[in-house]
Amino acid sequence: MASENVENYLKRIYTIEKTGERASTTLLSEKLQISPASVSEMIKRLAEQGDVNYTPYRGVELTREGRKRALRIIRRHRLWELFLVRVLKYRWDEVHTEAERLEHVTSELMEDRLDQFLGNPTIDPHGDAIPSADGELPDGAAVPLSVVTPSEVIVRRVSDEETEILRYATRLGIELEKQLTVLERISFDGSLRVSIDGKEQFVSQKLASRIFVEPAKPKKGRGNGSPA
Repeated sequence: MASENVENYLKRIYTIEKTGERASTTLLSEKLQISPASVSEMIKRLAEQGDVNYTPYRGVELTREGRKRALRIIRRHRLWELFLVRVLKYRWDEVHTEAERLEHVTSELMEDRLDQFLGNPTIDPHGDAIPSADGELPDGAAVPLSVVTPSEVIVRRVSDEETEILRYATRLGIELEKQLTVLERISFDGSLRVSIDGKEQFVSQKLASRIFVEPAKPKKGRGNGSPA
């Protein structure tokens, strides 16, 4: 089993790559809160193991094997988050740190049993896709709420990078599968005026950029050719 430190590096490099950025030594140092010298040493180790390709002054990128290992630990993390919410009744803002601990001590057998117990789920409590056992992770169609024009949308995912974001979203009544009505985008600061459960709320640009939505399907009703 890989060390916890190695797994955290692989997972972080993967998440950086998903944003389209280069996983530079400086960025990894910032995200992991580890000194640049320590990051450089680990990058060298990961390259020797075949998990990353390193280009001086351009950062690292995961190899096929490195990506597979990163997705394995992400899979375990998200399965544990779902277990904690569904079975132990944690709130969605309480599970990240617990899952961080559990993901590193999970055997393949436990991972398989956990997956089976949960019914082979495809998303975690925050709407993030759970990688398959084969290392496949489908791309979602959801977009940040911050780029949406006035319309009806459905919440598909909320970023779990910051616990306070999840807590504040809960206070506003925002949760997965909730339908929101975007009424107005405020141009000078990027905030949004939205209707949630019939109540108007203002959502900051920061929060809106961490809520991912898809267009709501038009509601069927009389007069559209459907039987009464």
